[in-house]
Amino acid sequence: MVDFEVVDLPETDYADEGDTAPDFTRPLVNEEYWEDAALSDLAEEGPVLLVFYTMDGAFPATYIWNEIRDRSWDSDHDVTVVGLSISSPYEHKTLIEERGLDYRLFSDPANGVAEAYGIVNDLDGMAGVSEPRPAVYLLDEDRTVEYAWVASEWPDFPDYDEVEAALADL
Repeated sequence: MVDFEVVDLPETDYADEGDTAPDFTRPLVNEEYWEDAALSDLAEEGPVLLVFYTMDGAFPATYIWNEIRDRSWDSDHDVTVVGLSISSPYEHKTLIEERGLDYRLFSDPANGVAEAYGIVNDLDGMAGVSEPRPAVYLLDEDRTVEYAWVASEWPDFPDYDEVEAALADL
């Protein structure tokens, strides 16, 4: 049994539906290697489901990626699914291998992307350490946010059926 306390997160002005999602370039990791990639380049190829999650190894990351893997959204919909956390490329490779993921993960150790999206979660008791709040963004080819979900408490998980409905509406 996981022992934790639910914590309400402060309100934030995050990127929302209708907004243009901030572009960024960060290392994008797959099971074999990583290389710098821009979100805009991914979006030019078609819709992108951008999943912000807690650091690799934290139980919310495991739950989120197990659910996404089991739902096979990229197989059932014309969408590129990518993740983003503060974890290093090395940690991402381990998560991809351990969870059997066919998804690529952006590495953003300084948490600058979460800052640009307005979804920073300052970790209690650790001065200067933050990670993104769990969040899901469905972006079209122009990076327009078609669907947005951002955690309002920790831990919090997306309504996966709601995300699936947004994917079906593409």
